[in-house]
Amino acid sequence: MKDNLRDWLKKAEAIGKLKRVEGADWDLEIGTATTLNLKRKDCPALLFDNIKDYPKGYRVLTCSTSTASLWALTFNLPMTDSDLELLGILREKLPQWESNVDRFPPELVSTGSVLENVLSGDDVDLFRFPAPKWHSLDGGREIGTGDAVITKDPETGEVNLGAYRIQILDKKTTGLYMVQGSAHGDVHRAKYHARGEPCPIAVSVGHHPLIFRTAAAELPRGAEYGFAGAVRGEPVKVINEEITGLPIPADSEIVLVGWCHPNKYSSEGPYGEWTGYYGREAPAPTIEIERIYHRNEPIIVGSSDSRPPSDASYGQILLRSTLIHNMLIKSGIPDVKAVWLSREVNGPPLIIVSIKQRYAGHAKEAALLASQFRIAANKAKYVVVVDEDIDPTNTAEVLWAMGTRVDPVEDIDIIRRAPGTGLDPRIPRGAKAFFNSKAIIDACKPFEWIDEFPKAIDLEPDVVERVRAKWKDLEG
Repeated sequence: MKDNLRDWLKKAEAIGKLKRVEGADWDLEIGTATTLNLKRKDCPALLFDNIKDYPKGYRVLTCSTSTASLWALTFNLPMTDSDLELLGILREKLPQWESNVDRFPPELVSTGSVLENVLSGDDVDLFRFPAPKWHSLDGGREIGTGDAVITKDPETGEVNLGAYRIQILDKKTTGLYMVQGSAHGDVHRAKYHARGEPCPIAVSVGHHPLIFRTAAAELPRGAEYGFAGAVRGEPVKVINEEITGLPIPADSEIVLVGWCHPNKYSSEGPYGEWTGYYGREAPAPTIEIERIYHRNEPIIVGSSDSRPPSDASYGQILLRSTLIHNMLIKSGIPDVKAVWLSREVNGPPLIIVSIKQRYAGHAKEAALLASQFRIAANKAKYVVVVDEDIDPTNTAEVLWAMGTRVDPVEDIDIIRRAPGTGLDPRIPRGAKAFFNSKAIIDACKPFEWIDEFPKAIDLEPDVVERVRAKWKDLEG
């Protein structure tokens, strides 16, 4: 497996998971087509070409990891169209990948396809690439949404890859949206600025989707290249970039390099966020782009947020669901069957945990713990625990359990003044601190009389098989 996007495209097309779209406008049409595509049950990846105002071959890829099958392709996993099946595979694989990070450090090479074109000085122009304006009220065009922002700690030398938003401000300047104080890249930036030095930054905006998803994952600082190598089973090849000294992927499609100077901020945003609402327009650090590297006929990897379902949310849902499941097990919660962050709310606001009840209070214990894990806690508003007969990835089944197994007075508890996020549209814009509350919902059968609970209506497996054999067109 290579970290070459073009090899990935060939594989996606070979299995019928890639659709080519000709003649779209970078202004809203790419974003709109992406959102409409996501409403399909098993949407393909979209590769936009012949984009308005741009030569043929200057392309944008979206929806690259928006379904179970595309995720499996990207992470070299057994092919499946089932979210629940993919969660089970990831639960087994994730600890293996994490434990092998140190075995696969990036491999330094002297050349790569990203060096096919090197632009400096007056040739630096961010508008030579078809960066989309995704939503009508966005503050500008975003060249970095499915990206990997590469930074280095000036004290330890650790290299971090983060998926941060990059908005074009002018032909040589971008905004850089990171969660200040907690994003690993922002920690590196702050250290340079505390020393009165500019922070060197490289931004890969086109690459194998594994690079993007690794950059977006909740991993220990400096683990990203090693994690991607562990997934691939071979190191990621990198080039020591000439200006910044940062290691950039040798097979990237487009890499922007430059400097984030102290005390230089510009208005960035608003942008249509994963919540389905526009976020705040606010001052953000800027990057002064000094050089651009790109392949011939380069491809931007885009990942648009929107009202659910969102292109950007699915990968976060998979990894966070898997991490929360494993954390519950490590915390001593027995018989956790599955965890799922609902796609209908783009993930963290609704966490669903499926368990086989073993003791009184088992469901409440699982819910309380799941609501507090940092990887989703500041965004979680509802944690629902269901019995093992409920598929947590099937919202209809979860709602059925809530409608038939919950007594609101007995089975719903509220946690108040828990950590929140500034992206929460329910928090007033002028708030000085971000809090939210959380509803803990026990949607399991009452433990003390679980054996007396009415039997659910189920189809008999042998009859199902017989009926399907007789009438093959009954199911859509």
